[in-house]
Amino acid sequence: GNMSFSCLEPQVVPVTFLSSSSYLALPGTSGQDEVFISFQFRTWNKEGLLLSSKLHQASGGFLLHLSDGKVKISLHKPGKALSDITAGAGLNNGQWHSVSFSGKRNRISVIVDNDVTSSAHASIPLQIYSGDAFYFGGCPSSGNISECNTSFGGFQGCMRLISIGNKAVDMISVQQNVFGNFSDLQIDLCGIIDRCLPNYCEHGGECSQSWNSFYCNCANTGYKGATCHFPIYEQSCEAYKHRGNTSGFYNIDSDGSGPLRPFLVYCNMTDTTWTIVQHNNTNLTRVKSANRENPHTVFFKYSASLDQLQATINHAEHCEQELAYHCKKSRLLDKPDGLPLSWWIGRTNETQTYWGGSLPAVQKCACGLEGSCIDSQHYCNCDADRDEWTNDTGFLSYKEHLPVTEIVITDTDRPNSEAAYKLGPLLCRGDRTFWNSASFNTETSYLHFPTFHGELSADVSFFFKTTASSGVFLENLGIQDFIRIELYSPSEVIFSFDVGNGPREVTVQSLTSLNDNQWHYVKAERNIKEASLQVDQLPQRSHSAPPDGHIRLQLNSQLFVGGTASRQKGFLGCIRSLQLNGMALDLEERAKITPGVEPGCPGHCSSYGNLCDNGGKCREKYSGFSCDCTFSAYAGPFCKKGKDISAYFGTGTSVTYNFQEYYTLAKNSSSHASSFYADMTLNSEAITFAFRTTRTPSLLLYVNSFYKEYLSVILTGNGDLQIRYKLDSHQNPDVFSINIKNMADGQLQHVKINREEEMLFVEVNQNERMKFILSSGTEFNAIKSLTLGKILENSDVDEETMKANSQGFTGCLSSVQFNHIAPLKAALHHSSSAPVIVKGRFTESNCGTLTGADSTSSETTHSFADHSGPIDEGEPLANAIRSDSAIIGGVIAVVIFILLCITAIAIRIYKKKGIYSKNESKGSENEDSAESALKSELSMQNTANENQKEYFF
Repeated sequence: GNMSFSCLEPQVVPVTFLSSSSYLALPGTSGQDEVFISFQFRTWNKEGLLLSSKLHQASGGFLLHLSDGKVKISLHKPGKALSDITAGAGLNNGQWHSVSFSGKRNRISVIVDNDVTSSAHASIPLQIYSGDAFYFGGCPSSGNISECNTSFGGFQGCMRLISIGNKAVDMISVQQNVFGNFSDLQIDLCGIIDRCLPNYCEHGGECSQSWNSFYCNCANTGYKGATCHFPIYEQSCEAYKHRGNTSGFYNIDSDGSGPLRPFLVYCNMTDTTWTIVQHNNTNLTRVKSANRENPHTVFFKYSASLDQLQATINHAEHCEQELAYHCKKSRLLDKPDGLPLSWWIGRTNETQTYWGGSLPAVQKCACGLEGSCIDSQHYCNCDADRDEWTNDTGFLSYKEHLPVTEIVITDTDRPNSEAAYKLGPLLCRGDRTFWNSASFNTETSYLHFPTFHGELSADVSFFFKTTASSGVFLENLGIQDFIRIELYSPSEVIFSFDVGNGPREVTVQSLTSLNDNQWHYVKAERNIKEASLQVDQLPQRSHSAPPDGHIRLQLNSQLFVGGTASRQKGFLGCIRSLQLNGMALDLEERAKITPGVEPGCPGHCSSYGNLCDNGGKCREKYSGFSCDCTFSAYAGPFCKKGKDISAYFGTGTSVTYNFQEYYTLAKNSSSHASSFYADMTLNSEAITFAFRTTRTPSLLLYVNSFYKEYLSVILTGNGDLQIRYKLDSHQNPDVFSINIKNMADGQLQHVKINREEEMLFVEVNQNERMKFILSSGTEFNAIKSLTLGKILENSDVDEETMKANSQGFTGCLSSVQFNHIAPLKAALHHSSSAPVIVKGRFTESNCGTLTGADSTSSETTHSFADHSGPIDEGEPLANAIRSDSAIIGGVIAVVIFILLCITAIAIRIYKKKGIYSKNESKGSENEDSAESALKSELSMQNTANENQKEYFF
């Protein structure tokens, strides 16, 4: 019959809507009672008008548009909007999607992608008759446009296979102006651009896009910025510490904006900051039956990858890891300089035969270096090969070999031969890059480093301090491109750059001067989307990247730091912690060989001294600073609350701090405190302390003078706080009572007392500050001593103070500060050098930080409830059940408990005498039980010298 051996495909002519003003107007057949339109589209935009038409005889109209990536149909008639129907989802994914719309009489339906599940149908109170025009993608900007609804933004994307009334539209005829009309269209081409290919979102950021741009979702990546380039976490524990953070778990990003992801570590914020990285096996592990043919091999997995650990170790000033090897007839070395019988492997995957406390390339243990091995013929204690437990333990501290990743043991298969090992966590202290700095002394000097050339993004961060009003921090040049960051004026920093499309600037203005010789932080970033600049905590400024710039930086000169290639407008001052794309630049090493530049920058306390709280003094160090808490009532790296110095006072305890002796000791010192007490007369006092007790009356604090003047702070018999000032020996004391509640309720009470001449301010438990006025005087002359607890010497005090002193104080005192003196801390930590006399039961405690149930148990331990004071018979004892049966039951329970304790102690003593079962279960043992048994056996040899242990039941 009539056939041909070919298959004629219909010609597909796509059309591109280039802008929001693009539109395609096609004629329709007016007055028909059925409307059917279909087409395909693709776009990246969530919103946009797909189709608009006015129905016949002004009976209303309908809109087909994208709303949040869904197709929505909206119908309207004059003066009233009808309900919408929606179909499909996620249609702005850049893929082709088909839409079919039909309306007949009062029934409409829409189908997306020929999927019945993505269709919608509705009946409407409107008779549908087709109009004479259909507008695709938008509306004309001029002329009679009453037939087109412009309430929605124009469509940007592509359409094809447009059909009206089951008749395909010939787009070539449209292009030739034979059929319909259009504006700003590209016919016979789909010009949509996939802006997420390649993906410029870094560190796993999720890319999405619109017609004009792409966007990066940086959630859960650990990074921020337009391209997820800049880290949100600090690079080290040292950096967290100098933001004022205390000990705890932190995420660190050891290579900044580099490819390595952040990971969790523990930061121990002491005077020296330690980074602690754990691994999967920190238990003491026993080894038997291992030989060269069947070695015992253990692998250690850390909470970070080896690349992450290497970056952390490289940043640190010092790293170490404790390795303990316990042995009984198990050798580490066959003989000195012989083949090793056990070894370990580090990060470099090389076999190491030196052990804890020794040095690389020396096949010895710590005792071999010190000449203290139990057998002088060997370099390790274990190589003595004795039939008793000994050990070789110490720290491995050669950074290039850390951390330990594997241990191999081969000498535990002889009779009575066994070993045990324990590997501690990786410990690193300091951050040699955080304080790495250089001082620029002339305007013509600079340091130079490798360039940014070829980088996709460029981020720079550093600290600076200066007294100069202007100067260039750094500059990087290319044939046409450049990057420059400079202090343009005392309060203005400018980040200027050119990436092939003309110079641009981002400026940050500060309300205060930046040339105040304080450290200031600068962060600048340029990526494919934007350029940004931040100074200190000021709001970040950013400019969108102009079009047609270079994607990768074309900078082929050296990077100049502290100056420019022309040796003009150089920077005078200090720069430290300079990082480029997460890589730290060693300013100090380069400064050592550069004229006009010196390594290191002094004066850290001028910027960070405010981190030292509660009377702590900032002390300069070459690399940073430290807080001296000698004159503070608190401890820790910043003398902060949470490191409270607390003590338990037993009945009759007295702690006396002698100011006169302190004055004699400090008279020739330059400390602030010595000058404060130079004349021993006070016009003001600042007193803070916290206490916890259940006894009344009580004497909390007492300060006396050589002129029979005094200050006493007491609890009265009903639990009121009372402050008694006597600043005139010929008058009665001023008495101020605070009776907001019974303060002897066993809870921690915080008290602040401040006097300025006759004005007295008192604050209790952070409640509203109370104001009082003294009448007995304004000068506290020739102060002699301060007493906490009971006054032991004869004192001329009033009757109420004497009554309180008869009881003294029993309970907890915490964070006691009198002006710049911390008497409680002096008594606990500096008793040998401070002018303090302690009498009675006085022990350091954490009672000042415990709350709730913890504090109750702590106080019970210190016999808070065991007082012998009077008890009001009319008030029932809380939670007490006064029944004979309860008492008898309690006695029986105590007797049974004591018998169980005696049995447990007897068993322990029996084991200590050397009866130890050597028969092990062939099945799997509980790991904690095995470790406990092993520790018990390792300690048996030292039982005779073992310190006494105190047990609390």
